[in-house]
Amino acid sequence: MKLKRFQQRRRPASAQHQLFLAIAGAVFLATLLASACAWAQQAVAPPPSDREVIAELLKRVQLLETRVKDLEAERAQGAGPAKPIKAAPIAETPARTAPQGENEMAMPDTGPNLRIRGFTDVTLHGSNQKGSTTSFSLGQMNLFITSDVSEKFKFLSEIVFEAGDDNAIGVDVERLLLQYSHNDYFNLAIGRYHTAIGYYNTAYHHSTWFQTAVGRPFLFQFEDNGGILPIHNVGASASGRIPSGALGLHYVAEVGNGRTSRAPLREAVQNVVDENNHKAVNLALFARPGVLPGLQTGLSVYRDVLAPDNSPRIGQTILAAHAVYVRPSFEWLNEALVIRHAPRGQTHVFHTPGFYTQISRRFGSYRPYFRYQYVNAAADEPIFSDVGLRHGPSVGLRFDASEAVALKLQYDHTNLRQRPGIDALTLQFAFTF
Repeated sequence: MKLKRFQQRRRPASAQHQLFLAIAGAVFLATLLASACAWAQQAVAPPPSDREVIAELLKRVQLLETRVKDLEAERAQGAGPAKPIKAAPIAETPARTAPQGENEMAMPDTGPNLRIRGFTDVTLHGSNQKGSTTSFSLGQMNLFITSDVSEKFKFLSEIVFEAGDDNAIGVDVERLLLQYSHNDYFNLAIGRYHTAIGYYNTAYHHSTWFQTAVGRPFLFQFEDNGGILPIHNVGASASGRIPSGALGLHYVAEVGNGRTSRAPLREAVQNVVDENNHKAVNLALFARPGVLPGLQTGLSVYRDVLAPDNSPRIGQTILAAHAVYVRPSFEWLNEALVIRHAPRGQTHVFHTPGFYTQISRRFGSYRPYFRYQYVNAAADEPIFSDVGLRHGPSVGLRFDASEAVALKLQYDHTNLRQRPGIDALTLQFAFTF
């Protein structure tokens, strides 16, 4: 009986013992498997130590330095310029082989950076002039292009897309200049430029967005819009400061082909061929006193010889003077000039005077302005027979809708000699992009 009871009590203990042994064995086997796997991974791909990585990088640097020295030695021996060392691309594209006889322009790896800025406008205009209609009009789309060719040389151009009275759109290169800047006292430009007659022509170019008013004063209208001045010229122009202390003197000296003799079927600007061997010369002086920022006064003298068809040659002299005061919130422009035409072999000399004054004041985003202009050409003037007398006021308002968009509303009244006056209203949207 005691032995039987003892066996009954021991059976449970034996079962627990077996369960404990089974669990322990499973844990032991799992530990062995994990250790084996970790050992196998280390045996397959052991991670490199920091010392090994540094050694490999140093080895590569030494190889690159050796390659650079070899290339420099080849260049020093006249073996040709060394090729730049470039990292190998991820995917190499096969080089294109030029067909036999095909010329390809080799572009340098580095060079001038071309910058383009755009300006344009759209207008709605109407007047009581006989034969005119109220119309929407596309203004000049001006691409202002500049590039720093080198430290001393710069490139500048204005390429204009413009629609004419026949509704066809043409392309003109209005300015094209290579400029050399030696210092503040001497700068040289060669190409097609805006002649430095007075102030307006070199202060405002082919962009109405910069101008306060809807358009340019009649005296400074472009040649293909009926302007009477040689606005553009092809030649060379030198400019710079004159040592004068606080007086702020500057000079401009120009020589070029000049313009044609206002023949209606000819291009006004002599881009390629001058109609005679005489060259147009212009000299301008102006002052910008340091004691009064924004003030500029100056004068210019322009001289050329015109060769109209079926007429003797005409000596042309243009005397111009200006006094302007321009500040961010205030503007007052004043210019006057006289154009002298002296036909050779005749005693009679023709004088055509003209002037304009323009004043404006800014109030926040609004800038009201007023302009009065005048020009008077004799009826028998040999070059300006279609100009006559015209004068009158212009009143307008400019609203800067943003930093790049301006809206302008302008009313013009023009008095003419022996003809009815003209009233015109223009709404313009000018912007830059």
